[in-house]
Amino acid sequence: MSNDLESRLVDRASLHAYLTRALPLLDADTPLQIERIRGGHSNETFFITSGTQQFVLRRPPYGPLLPTAHDVGREYRVLSALTDTAVPVPRPLLYCDDVQVIGAPFYLMERIPGLAIRDKLPPAFASDVSSRTGIGEALIDALAELHLVDWRSVGLESFGKPQGYLGRQLRRWSGQLDASRTRDIPDLDAVTLWLQQHLPEDSHATIVHGDYRLDNALLAPEPPARVLAIVDWEMATLGDPLADVGYLLSFWREENDPPFSLGDASWEITGQPGFSTRAALVQRYMERTQRKVEHVDFYVALAIWKLAILLEGSYKRYLSGTTDDPFFPILERGVPALAARALSVCRGEMKFL
Repeated sequence: MSNDLESRLVDRASLHAYLTRALPLLDADTPLQIERIRGGHSNETFFITSGTQQFVLRRPPYGPLLPTAHDVGREYRVLSALTDTAVPVPRPLLYCDDVQVIGAPFYLMERIPGLAIRDKLPPAFASDVSSRTGIGEALIDALAELHLVDWRSVGLESFGKPQGYLGRQLRRWSGQLDASRTRDIPDLDAVTLWLQQHLPEDSHATIVHGDYRLDNALLAPEPPARVLAIVDWEMATLGDPLADVGYLLSFWREENDPPFSLGDASWEITGQPGFSTRAALVQRYMERTQRKVEHVDFYVALAIWKLAILLEGSYKRYLSGTTDDPFFPILERGVPALAARALSVCRGEMKFL
């Protein structure tokens, strides 16, 4: 790491001293190598290397944060609960709530040698069109495993309130929107009203990832497609599993969809030949979970609306000068574009079944 902000995110000497005490096998004489990972735009992620040992560190972003956002303690708790289940997750190693160590709470987990698909396909999938169907199927299968976990048996009874999830989501994210406002976005307010007017009854409560999409899964680099680990659990809670289904579908482009971009190619990947349709993903989810899926347009609109609000909070941090993420300037136009996309879902302009 080189620039001033990055040095404020992780104090190398302090972290090394702490890890040497906390991890007995860590060699105190071997310096830490720290690499900041730019793939996400929320909690900060770092690869930590000490000799042959490799870890991943997660901490909140620098600067003022929205209430309840960026809670790495929740990530650590849900990963710990899922470690011995069929859900593919990295094994968490330690949690530190002493902000004196690096300036914020953080946790350490094992590093999984998988690939996050963001702006291009791995070569083996790029050259084999028929293998791409397996990517969506593997994502659905991993999500089904998560939603089939008995959250009581893994110690998550107090992780969230299983009833009334959708109503709380609307109230919470409406509050986040008010806290994030720097400008008028009429389409976002129109979506808020539509969601309030079309609120369905909650489905049977499960563990909910809250940010389930293609690039929050680490996949094996070659076919057949396999999810090696689901990552980025900061929004996890107990609630309506169809919220995760809607979130995955909200990012799942089909070949004939209207053009959409947030400044990169990540929204184009699944529009390539060979990928499953959204309807096929819904069907596979129903088969794997034996649960009915209804009101898909609500869950997809909810997902896009939440993402727009989250990114508007990031845009506010960018305007305040507390982040150097090069993605955030795009949000001047990107958030209104997301709001317009959510509104098109509310109007029935996208199909999911």
